[in-house]
Amino acid sequence: MKVENTQVQMRKGILEFCILEIISRGEVYASDMLEELTAAKMIVVEGTLYPLLTRLKNASLLDYSWVESTSGPPRKYYTLTETGKAFLEQLRDTWQELVESTDFIIQNKKAN
Repeated sequence: MKVENTQVQMRKGILEFCILEIISRGEVYASDMLEELTAAKMIVVEGTLYPLLTRLKNASLLDYSWVESTSGPPRKYYTLTETGKAFLEQLRDTWQELVESTDFIIQNKKAN
C-alpha cells in the first residue's frame, strides 16, 4: 500500500470544504482558487475544480456572475449563497470535531 494514495484521498475529502472557505471571503475567480489551493499544497487541476464548482452550483451552495475583463473574455466570479453559508458553517463545526477527535487519538498514549 502506498502512502501517497491515502494522502490523495485525505486531500480529496476536504477539497469541497477548502473551496467553500475560499469563496466565503468574497467574489473569487477559479484560477485564483487554483492558485491558493496549490500554494496550500492541495494539488488540484482544472479538471477537478470545474466539475466540483458545477456540482456546488447545482446544489445551490454557490452562485456566479460574469465580469468583463480588460485583458480578454469575461470572467466568472463565484460567491456563496445563503444556503452555501449555512452549509459551510456546518462543515466548519464538523471540521472542528474531526480535528479534536484526531488530536485526541494522536495524543492518547496508553501506558503499557
